[in-house]
Amino acid sequence: MLKLAHLSDPHLGPLPNPKLIQLFSKRILGYLNWWQHRSKNMGGNHLEQLVADMQDQTPDHVAITGDLVNIALPLEIIGARTWLEGVGSPEHVTVVPGNHDAYVPGALKKARDAWLPYMSADNGLAADHPDEASFPFVRRRKNIALVGVSTARATGPWFATGRVGSKQSRALRDTLKELGDEGLFRVVMIHHPPFPKATNWHKRLSDASRVRAMIKRVGAELVLHGHTHIDSFKEIEGPNGPVPVIGVPSATSAPGGKKPAARYNIFEIDGSARNWNVQMTERGFTGSDSQIEKIRSRDLSGFYKS
Repeated sequence: MLKLAHLSDPHLGPLPNPKLIQLFSKRILGYLNWWQHRSKNMGGNHLEQLVADMQDQTPDHVAITGDLVNIALPLEIIGARTWLEGVGSPEHVTVVPGNHDAYVPGALKKARDAWLPYMSADNGLAADHPDEASFPFVRRRKNIALVGVSTARATGPWFATGRVGSKQSRALRDTLKELGDEGLFRVVMIHHPPFPKATNWHKRLSDASRVRAMIKRVGAELVLHGHTHIDSFKEIEGPNGPVPVIGVPSATSAPGGKKPAARYNIFEIDGSARNWNVQMTERGFTGSDSQIEKIRSRDLSGFYKS
């Protein structure tokens, strides 16, 4: 059995003081948004409490699906590496990037360089090719395969779209097929959700239909995403039945805001191909008293019975 924790969108703060030249870009909009909105909705020590509670559950591995930073300042990226080290070692934590990690051109490469131990394959290929070509990457833990996908792209003002791209999509198709042939439980980690009408048009995964068609053909056991800052449980088609697609609220979202309060999920995965047993537990803040509690449990095993 493997116990997998999933959290997303920590948007680590507070923002470091930027140089004026660093704001001559889309960053000025994100900077203003931080001080007008995000700093109020994502302040306090909720993230620290959430991570501590998660660590108390003793997960075997932690999946983080992007948006570690806000406007991808160099000091933010360095600070995120320090935060990751507090969450766990690269052996026990896997990260994929989100659109805020690629906020401006060149930011994603800086993030990749800083977070590479957490964002690379077991075989070390990503260290030799620290760029877009290293996605998807695969990490194997027991009979589980974590498949890291990048949808992160620098976009223009007021856009937060993502894209997998044709090259990565083909590689993902081949990777998922090979892992499926091995009988592994395939967990796809992706920032932007691939199901229809997941977000507003300017925040969508632009090639979501291609991702869905590919998974319908070759399959996956579980898709984990972030980006929306809400808890969601959807399904997309797979070759042998529906595939669950699950998102979580931002890991720093304060109780009482417009979006659900900070939360994480735990998946206990056991069994073997066509007979997996999967139990999901949601934990997070349930009120304004800063208490983290169990919110609900789900038995996902029915997705995996042939």
